[in-house]
Amino acid sequence: MIIAVDVYYEENRAKSVGVIFQRWEDSKPLEVITSYTETPHEYETGFFYKRELPCIQELLKLTDINQIHTLVVDGYVYLDNEQKPGLGHYVYTNYLGEIPVIGVAKNAFHNNEALVRKIYRGSSSKPLYITAVGMELGIAAEHIQSMYGEYRFPHLLKLLDKQTKEAWL
Repeated sequence: MIIAVDVYYEENRAKSVGVIFQRWEDSKPLEVITSYTETPHEYETGFFYKRELPCIQELLKLTDINQIHTLVVDGYVYLDNEQKPGLGHYVYTNYLGEIPVIGVAKNAFHNNEALVRKIYRGSSSKPLYITAVGMELGIAAEHIQSMYGEYRFPHLLKLLDKQTKEAWL
């Protein structure tokens, strides 16, 4: 199975959502899981992962991690051409490098061209920025390119974003 994860912050808590699906071309998720974290780590410039990783770890406790073969994060695996670790890399190392991680970002990051593949979906002239660890970058880009949906942002990732920002319980 594949899981795409995202975290949204509101005041002193975080909502983490995971969309689980079987194949890259799927139009519907198998399951959507949600967890809440009270008083997440404060944001530190350059250390985004410190805030996001604990929330993702809590979320992934709600699934059988042994059934997950790929994890997709909203953001970057590497932050620059020198392989400065981003959120995706920290998620990868947290799971002992056993689960490949694909980073999907909406915006370019400075000094980060060598480890990024731009893909264009639908009729959009704006690319998505794909990074990966644990699998070839070209294959990761092909997976995201093949995802269901006719727009720039794949349907299941758009659903993930919507679920993350929906009203909290």
